[in-house]
Amino acid sequence: MHHFFPDLFIWLREIEDFRRKSEYELAELITACIAMYLFKNDSRNAFNNLRKEAKFKINYERLFNLKLPHPDTVENILRRLPNDVLEQLKDKMIAALLDKKSLHKYRYQGQWFTVAIDGTGVVSFDEKHCEQCLHSTSKKGKTSYFHTVLEAKLVTSNGFAISLATEWIENPLTEYDKQDCERKAFTRLSDKIKEKYPRLPICLLADGLYPYQGFFETCDINNWVFIATFKDGLLPSVWKKIEELLPLLPDNQIGEKIRQGKHQTNRHYRWINNIDYSGYKLNWIECVEIIETNADEVGNKFKQTRFSQITNIIPCNETIIDLITTGRMRWKIENEGFNQQKNGGYKMQHKFARKSYRAMKNYYQCLQIANMINQLMILSTEFQSQLKSKTSIKHLWWCMKGELIWGEIDQFINSVVKICKTQVRFIS
Repeated sequence: MHHFFPDLFIWLREIEDFRRKSEYELAELITACIAMYLFKNDSRNAFNNLRKEAKFKINYERLFNLKLPHPDTVENILRRLPNDVLEQLKDKMIAALLDKKSLHKYRYQGQWFTVAIDGTGVVSFDEKHCEQCLHSTSKKGKTSYFHTVLEAKLVTSNGFAISLATEWIENPLTEYDKQDCERKAFTRLSDKIKEKYPRLPICLLADGLYPYQGFFETCDINNWVFIATFKDGLLPSVWKKIEELLPLLPDNQIGEKIRQGKHQTNRHYRWINNIDYSGYKLNWIECVEIIETNADEVGNKFKQTRFSQITNIIPCNETIIDLITTGRMRWKIENEGFNQQKNGGYKMQHKFARKSYRAMKNYYQCLQIANMINQLMILSTEFQSQLKSKTSIKHLWWCMKGELIWGEIDQFINSVVKICKTQVRFIS
């Protein structure tokens, strides 16, 4: 935190306090919420149990130089705190990483930051939670209510999946004919990204929902490049042209073989450039991957997977492999992103705020901030060097929390660590 965001606590104290009088600073309340996720507590009650440990509270206050409030006090402020406050704090942290060029080495072709976009469910209810809930009715007539979010995450080849911008998929408070959906939310999200990062070179990675005219138009206007999953039958006129042109372009294909132990992977790449679709020039790329396993008793086994994508980046023999590989990084928003936040200790789908939609959104932003900080630590070579033999990240987290519960943080050493200049390197 002190290496990448030395002004973080200054930013927290700059947030306008709308209260008249309180026992705790606003910075203390927000930090406590972020810390709940930093330490991977799966509920407010679990964090309160930590708070009751005498040494934990002492060590916490030495570590952050802030008092540790009760989670219920934090909840009360999150119900009143405007939602844009914490997102703006996250924006400052992203800007700090960009200013330090911490992630520049992971840009595609040394130019574009790869940003994956996707939606995910956050919480669901059997009864209506608020006026902006989405809802669906099963064939048996049961209605479910839920909240979902559309995320733009900056993803990298070595495992980062950092929240760049967030847009909630929610119904308006006024009357509406159709519910909000991911495509509508993408229009709002793209406007938000362009406003926050007007000059940031971006390569959008998207799933099969996004190859449509509005998506192409948005990328064209914002001067973004994109790689999107292209499902069979989507945009029929484009597929027709692909089928017509493939036999005429025998040179637009290459292959590679990779041997790893008993596995041999054969990949066959094909591409077609400059396919016209409503005035937009699209490029089709495909990889057919066959994994062959040598099994002595039952013979060879084969697993075939096909990846088809559409892009506005022109492929060629020298770039097709890197282009396909970059497009497949879209899965990182699912694996390193949503899956980690749901099942990696953060419990994103837990109902941290059962009544207040505003508080729910604020908890979500605190989770994103904490997850960003934790990724910067976990993907460092210093942390990775501790993952020896069968030692897991989960075990190291328990060790760190155990040190806070039963150990003692030396105030002098802590103050020295904060002012010493260090170098943080990330794994490749």
